[in-house]
Amino acid sequence: MGQVAFDTQEFVEKLENSGLNREQAKAITLVVRESHEVADLATKSDIKDVKRDLEDVRKDLSAEIANVRKDLSAEIADVRKDMEHRFEKVETQITDVRKDLSGEIADVRKDIAQIDKRLDFSEKRFDRLEVKFDRLQWFILAGILSLLFKDLIPKLWGG
Repeated sequence: MGQVAFDTQEFVEKLENSGLNREQAKAITLVVRESHEVADLATKSDIKDVKRDLEDVRKDLSAEIANVRKDLSAEIADVRKDMEHRFEKVETQITDVRKDLSGEIADVRKDIAQIDKRLDFSEKRFDRLEVKFDRLQWFILAGILSLLFKDLIPKLWGG
């Protein structure tokens, strides 16, 4: 740091005017000057330099912070775009799965409807076969009875 301005001649004169002899005044002045050199006191100029340095550091830090913010904003924007893309992709996949499932469900419903139709047709056919079987049973019974009673009927009627 810079030295505090110290006028040794003026200091010697002040000491002499106060009653000290020249040798004593010079000795005291020398000691004071050396103490100033050892003390390493900050001058107004030193403080001004430090303030200027601090202001430069502040400006540098502000610029660095601005750059970091800018970089982070860009990275955040990139992440957002990536996430939006991924979400769109997932939404598209979900939509595709829904379409596929809807198609599959529609196919299953058609198959069930066809099975229902076949069952209805089979039930109707079975009902018709049952009616035919009942008739056939009666015809067979009538045939068996006619064979059994074929000899007996003419005798009953007088023949």
